[in-house]
This record gives sequence, structure tokens and C-alpha cells, in this order.
Amino acid sequence: MNVLGLVRIFKKKYPNTIAWRIPRHCRIIEKHLNPGEKVAYAFCAQKNDNPLDIATSCVVVLTDQRLLIAQKRVVFGYFFCSITPDLFNDLKIRAGLFWGKVYIDTIKELVVLSNISRPALAEIETKVTDFMMKEKRRYSTMRNEESE
Repeated sequence: MNVLGLVRIFKKKYPNTIAWRIPRHCRIIEKHLNPGEKVAYAFCAQKNDNPLDIATSCVVVLTDQRLLIAQKRVVFGYFFCSITPDLFNDLKIRAGLFWGKVYIDTIKELVVLSNISRPALAEIETKVTDFMMKEKRRYSTMRNEESE
């Protein structure tokens, strides 16, 4: 299934998540997918820490290689972020009354995803953490074999 289809499934399952211009964000993701890279999970959110700022929608995609975040700007251009498992440090969830936030801590930055429907937080945490922990173990095993 393509990125837009997965995001629409997420949005239908969790309609209270605030996101706009989803098809345009998905096109940016598809432009940056590597050959042979498979999309495992996708969701939408706001890429900011301000609950009142609802104009910074983005799409977050978990592939078999990395975590991708894309945001198409209104007039021209876009923002794109790729987080590989070796750069991933930690994931934190904060649940409010209606919405929640996901904090993705990397070696270089802290990515804040907000205005996510509260019931979706557990699913997002499970998908991202399971993938990152499995891939981190694989990276450490590969490094140990290379150093021997």
C-alpha cells in the first residue's frame, strides 16, 4: 500500500488527529524513498510543540530502513527529515485530555509531534519503539562483527 493510503487508514482510525494537506506531504515522502525501501507504518501530526499552532502538519513514515518526516510548505519548498536507527536515542509520549505529543530524541535534535489523537499514542509508541530497538540490535551486531 502507498503512503497516502496508510495515512488515510490512520486518519480514519483516529479522526481527532489534526492534520492538513496530507496528500502533498505524502508526495514528498514518496519522492525521498530509496529504491526497494518498504513502508511499514504511517501517521500524520503537527511538527511543533505548540498546541495552538495547527498550521505545521506533517506526515511521519516508518520504513524498513528509517523514520521519515515530511512537510510541504504552503507556497514553495518543503522540509524533510530522515532518522536512521543509529541516530535514534529515545521516544517519549505525553498524553493530554484530548491530544498527545510524541517526542523523538535523536543525537542531533528533538523532534516534537503534537495534536495526535490520544488513543493513537500507544500504537505509535509500539510501532516506532519496536522497529528502532530491533534495528539498533542489528546495527550493534554488525559493528561487533566488523571490529573482530
